[in-house]
Amino acid sequence: MKVMLLSLCLFSPLSALADIVVPTRTIRPKEIIAETDLQTKPGDVAGAARSVEQLVGKEARTALYPGRPVRPSDVGPPAIVDRNDLVTLVFSRNGLTIAVEGRALGRGAAGERIRVMNLSSRTTVSGEIQPDGQIEVN
Repeated sequence: MKVMLLSLCLFSPLSALADIVVPTRTIRPKEIIAETDLQTKPGDVAGAARSVEQLVGKEARTALYPGRPVRPSDVGPPAIVDRNDLVTLVFSRNGLTIAVEGRALGRGAAGERIRVMNLSSRTTVSGEIQPDGQIEVN
């Protein structure tokens, strides 16, 4: 009987603990995450971030609470265009470039698509945010 119990203990699956990243304070949406805002703790949560480096410099998309695991989907690149910002809409094709003023109807980071109202025509168009804050319209 003792041998059987010993073998069950030795061969039963053990859950391996890995480090997960948790905030040290409440981080509100739209805040940029600093290294001092995060710490690692032992735990195994599916989908949780495993390293502080992958989150530092990103923007919180939702509220992040102390001690709760942070998932990569909870953060994203910092937004460079906010809702209601005045932006430049740029249309380029075959050497022709047209630039007009628009108002952002959403917020986003470089590479994301948002809706923008052309202030000249009051038409709503979609475009991709460029690293310089302009919106490229196709």
